Amino acid sequence: MGVERIVVMGLGYVGLPTAAVFASRRIQVLGVDVNQKAVDTINQGRIHIVEPSLDIVVRAAVTEGYLKAAMAPTEADAFLIAVPTPFKDGNVPDLSYVENATRALAKVLRPGNLVVLESTSPVGTTESMCEWLTEERPDLTFPHTEGENSDIRVAHCPERVLPGQVIRELVENDRVIGGITPACAEASVALYKQVVQGQCIVTNARTAEMAKLTENSFRDVNIAFANELSLICDKLDINVWEMIELANRHPRVNILQPGAGVGGHCIAVDPWFIVDSAPEQARIIRAAREINDNKPDWVLSRVRQSIEALEKAKPGVQRRDIKVACLGVAFKPDIDDLRESPALNITLGIAGLGCQVLVVEPNVSELPPALQAPNIQQATMLQVLQTADITCILVRHASFIEVRSLLQEVKGLIDVVGLTHH
Repeated sequence: MGVERIVVMGLGYVGLPTAAVFASRRIQVLGVDVNQKAVDTINQGRIHIVEPSLDIVVRAAVTEGYLKAAMAPTEADAFLIAVPTPFKDGNVPDLSYVENATRALAKVLRPGNLVVLESTSPVGTTESMCEWLTEERPDLTFPHTEGENSDIRVAHCPERVLPGQVIRELVENDRVIGGITPACAEASVALYKQVVQGQCIVTNARTAEMAKLTENSFRDVNIAFANELSLICDKLDINVWEMIELANRHPRVNILQPGAGVGGHCIAVDPWFIVDSAPEQARIIRAAREINDNKPDWVLSRVRQSIEALEKAKPGVQRRDIKVACLGVAFKPDIDDLRESPALNITLGIAGLGCQVLVVEPNVSELPPALQAPNIQQATMLQVLQTADITCILVRHASFIEVRSLLQEVKGLIDVVGLTHH
């Protein structure tokens, strides 16, 4: 399949790097997004997210004329969908972004086109895409009804990247490619082999969807084990960080590190897709999600106890004058991504206790709208060291590790990521 032009639906943390990598191979790429500001920024050769090296790749691709952004798709050889797949109330998958993107691109489809879903999705979503496409374009045939002889090829190729290393991982990682039919998978392999140095491993769409959900659920379950250990050790007056270090000396044990919870658009979301699909069978996966979802409440209770202890020790002190520092609000170290961030939710909860909140987040220039409140202010580490009554380390940012020795000495320290343990 000769692919000369690609449309990427969605220009977020996966879509934009994907578009840029294909464009760097001198393929014409049109990136589509509903955010006009993002579209304008990209067309100026700049980026609207934080991702190492991405700005260089985007600038080069835009300057050389291989990457453009727009609000609507045009005709192309292949269409990649990389839009959000969050969940609604009750942890029910929200496929509206995928459906809207699918129906939008259907208008410009022509025989021989390939449509690939990259968004991590519940099992069966790729098949649903075929149905949406059929509704929009009854003049074309699709693989769920016509098999190998369909006009359009449809497949699922879930992204598998780590924020902060997206460009490298897009190129080097193996890709699982699930075609609705073998011909769909074959067309997708031909497309991805233009940029992927890893293996392209073929399966069917449902297995590819489940494989991606399983990858993130595996990690979620293992994080939940570490987080549950932190609760147990706190109750039993044991240093969980030292205990895990000792346990990990066993040659076949590798316990992860506890934290403030689990955030981001993958691990905190995807396991619920499995639970929604098979609620009676997904018992461990559900339990892990609940443990990780409840960890921020435990952290907040620790902060509340410290505030109350401070009020008791200083009878004249007013809660509104107590300063609590929150170090980090991103969902993981050294990125600017705040999606599903437990640290962000903890910070909001602390502000709700009525104290002054000092936020240190070195990866954002200004606090997000959610943290715009009279008793919340962005602060420097120096302000925290000099004025905070209670300091909560919520994310292991590299810049915090650099001042570890100073943080070990602060009063009212609540370190939920083990940064000051060593």
